[in-house]
Amino acid sequence: MTVQRRRPVRNLSPRFWIIALSVVAAALVAVFMTIELRGNLGYVLPRRAIKVGSMILVAYAVGVSTVLFQTVTANRILTPSIMGFDALYVLIQTVLVFTFGGGLVLSMSEPLRYGMEVALMVGFSFLLYRWLFTGGGKSLHLMLLVGIVLGTMFRGMSSLLQRLIEPSEFIILQDLFFASFNNVDGALLGYSLIAVAIVSVPAWRMRHSLDVMSLGRDTSINLGVNHKRSVTGVLVICSVLVAVSTALVGPVTFFGLLVASLAYQLCSHFSHKAVVPIAVLLGIIALVGGQLVLERIFAFDTALSIVIEFVGGIVFLILLLKGSLK
Repeated sequence: MTVQRRRPVRNLSPRFWIIALSVVAAALVAVFMTIELRGNLGYVLPRRAIKVGSMILVAYAVGVSTVLFQTVTANRILTPSIMGFDALYVLIQTVLVFTFGGGLVLSMSEPLRYGMEVALMVGFSFLLYRWLFTGGGKSLHLMLLVGIVLGTMFRGMSSLLQRLIEPSEFIILQDLFFASFNNVDGALLGYSLIAVAIVSVPAWRMRHSLDVMSLGRDTSINLGVNHKRSVTGVLVICSVLVAVSTALVGPVTFFGLLVASLAYQLCSHFSHKAVVPIAVLLGIIALVGGQLVLERIFAFDTALSIVIEFVGGIVFLILLLKGSLK
């Protein structure tokens, strides 16, 4: 009698996972939009739609940017946050509160503050690439090292300024450091969708080149890929996606690494047309499902980003100890 062995998870086709995760994500979105739906529907439904839209956008931006960034750096542990994006966001908020005061920052026009944050973060990454990236693998490693150093410097400057401000101002500042989907402005969400859609077009057109680049720099060059131009384009796309996501809701440092690592564990082959959708769907499930549990079970007793970072840290350590991340 022949005993059939259970198929390993990674032997399941990517199409199966995309369909299954899409069903789960759609179900969670439907539950989030309709659970305990009462009162003025003309007010409640648009608010929930904005919240869900912001979570989907963040899941998409972080998932896509992390997978693409790991491809060009040939490292499954690095994420765009290693370039100092989150630290720069914290520094921007700290400088604003230190200079103008918490009350004025909170009363500042949302589009103005959003545009300023996006411009500063994208401008920072553009200058970093222009200065460091010369086309060789060595310069890419130098860029990553400088990103770590700059991130440490930004955190140090933020810590110094935070010690100099008033305690009441520091309380206001702390609220800006954690990702929040509860007070997203609908207009800002629209601007973010436009920016993400614009950079998604070249990202989609590069999917075949990205598959070749995942084989390594020398191999991709031998196969006809313009490595310097492709890597520069990917880094600019990643900078826009991360900047828009961070400026919209705040930093989610560990989230991209979590969804990208799980996507690689589920996917039987590493084609970007399979890995990227799986990472995005996992992100949607994590954010919408997490927010649903947080609101209905824990009654907003903690921030969703804290829970995600905690769970992501545990999952990352498990994968690392098992040797799954190379």
